Amino acid sequence: MFERFTHDARKVVRGAVERSERAGDATVGEEHMLRALLDGQGTQAALALAAVGFVASRDEVERGLAEARRRGGISQADADALADLGIDVSEIVSRVEQVHGEGALAVPERRRRLWPFGARQLHTPFTPGAKKVLEQSLRESLERGDRYIGDEHILLALTVRPGVVADLLAGYGVTHTAVLRALAAPRAQAG
Repeated sequence: MFERFTHDARKVVRGAVERSERAGDATVGEEHMLRALLDGQGTQAALALAAVGFVASRDEVERGLAEARRRGGISQADADALADLGIDVSEIVSRVEQVHGEGALAVPERRRRLWPFGARQLHTPFTPGAKKVLEQSLRESLERGDRYIGDEHILLALTVRPGVVADLLAGYGVTHTAVLRALAAPRAQAG
């Protein structure tokens, strides 16, 4: 599948691995993919994000991801659904932190395993969620009739996969439908 990836898509995947390794994380997750995707300039995904009106700073994105980690990985959509049942996730997090300390529910970043005798792990594995994003990017490519997988397909996959990253993007108006519209606009003008 990787041979179908464009230069920009490969750059996102390599960037996600590099971000994970720099952080000392044991795996590459969807958050790493988002961070690497946001590094792109002039790519199809970057143009789609601009067309959708995504204006979040890197710090805002990092704060959003940190807040989701603080909630134990519960997305805002899940927190809203629980609120409909009368469960206030913010209150629960606050109470737990009062008793156990700040960040007690935070999903711990798994740290890279130290290998004996200076040996080095050959590659950083992808989380099941990150693998699903890559699989979904292929589906997005096929659904659009493309013969390649670009960074725009990775962006589409991140918006459609349930979880913290999709929730964070949706909070800025970056939904699957909005990105599809943004990507279709240049095609309509060109044709």
